[in-house]
Amino acid sequence: MEDTEPRPTEPRRTEPAPADTDSPPPGPPASADADRPSPVPAAPADTDQPSPVPAAPADADQSPPGPPAPDDESRAGGAGGNKDAEGEAGAKATPRKRPRIRRKRTVLAVLLVLLLPLLVAETALRVNYLGDPADGTRTRGRDALWLGHAWVDGRKTEADLTALARNLKTTGIRDLYVHTGPMEHDGTLPEALYPKAHWLIDGVHRELPGVRVQAFLGDVLATESPDGMRLEQTATRAAVVDSARQVLDVGYDGVHLDLEPLHSGDRDYLSLLDDVRAVTRPRGAQLSVAAHQIDPLPGFHSFWGTVAGHPKWWSQEFFGRVARRVDQIAVMSYDTMQPLESLYGGYVAQQTSLALEVTPPTTHLLMGLPFYHENRFGHWAHAETVAAAVRGVRLGLSRTDADRERFGVAAYIDFAATDEDWSSYRSGWVG
Repeated sequence: MEDTEPRPTEPRRTEPAPADTDSPPPGPPASADADRPSPVPAAPADTDQPSPVPAAPADADQSPPGPPAPDDESRAGGAGGNKDAEGEAGAKATPRKRPRIRRKRTVLAVLLVLLLPLLVAETALRVNYLGDPADGTRTRGRDALWLGHAWVDGRKTEADLTALARNLKTTGIRDLYVHTGPMEHDGTLPEALYPKAHWLIDGVHRELPGVRVQAFLGDVLATESPDGMRLEQTATRAAVVDSARQVLDVGYDGVHLDLEPLHSGDRDYLSLLDDVRAVTRPRGAQLSVAAHQIDPLPGFHSFWGTVAGHPKWWSQEFFGRVARRVDQIAVMSYDTMQPLESLYGGYVAQQTSLALEVTPPTTHLLMGLPFYHENRFGHWAHAETVAAAVRGVRLGLSRTDADRERFGVAAYIDFAATDEDWSSYRSGWVG
């Protein structure tokens, strides 16, 4: 997650203002004589040694330009289509064609093995997007919004605060996750990062009674690179706890942690949550976290970690363990790699159901909405729309726990949101 800080410290967007494999050209066509076997001396009468047959020219059956196959399969290697050369020369070429056919069949089989599960999974997501949401699957007045760092560093004004309050009064938003970090890699939080925090907190409490302002604290973890925060270090975890205490002393209503990339099963993270909650609970403050998506297939995070070096997902069991340790858990249900709106909506419906199944009713579950617009491999703006996400959330809620009270959506992020995003949220979720 990114504002003006490194990407994983804030959900996904930057805030405005602050070797050639071409094959060689084919040679000149071979003459008709070149296609006939060259005369060779007869084998001695007392042997059954067959007469050697010269190989056909390398460009006699040239494949289209492309990456060479490991076994040089892209080069010609058999009879080349000269019907006059049939007979002994053609017969000698047959054993070379059969291995090529077998190799091609093997490659095709491997592709089918890899693609078939993907096609089945994507079809399931499309089916998951069908149907109508149940009545009553609308906002419970427990939604949230991520806000950028400009709200606490001095860039925002009273006019901005007034406009924000006017906009939020017609929504179900109750919690604001205000980017107050990022923390240093050692877990500390420089006070110079949030000089206007008091101003924002007081203003929100005045203009929007009942809306809570939580300090959004994040950092990059050293889980996939040598640089970053190391939760395995006791001193680092203790410093994060002190940072939580520090922002509560400022007047924040809660602490919102976003540490990425966080691998499934991280016991040091669970220990950190226990320690932070020991600080927030006595003060009546909220502890909330930004959570990774849940395995769409059992154990998928392990498979993806092996293939891509980035596990990305959490197991459903680990998600439940995190949810039991916090007051609020917000799923970052965007950056899903889905290429179509219907597939994205079906994916969000699936994620909503998976999260509901393991989140205790005492914990407030929120599903993320993409209020930002990027086009890259992991996120396609034409597919990951607010309308599709809201419909997916309602379908998942309808099928799993339609009467769930502690439930909402969380929109990322204020500075990238468009009028269409807000309209889709209001019409689809607020009603």
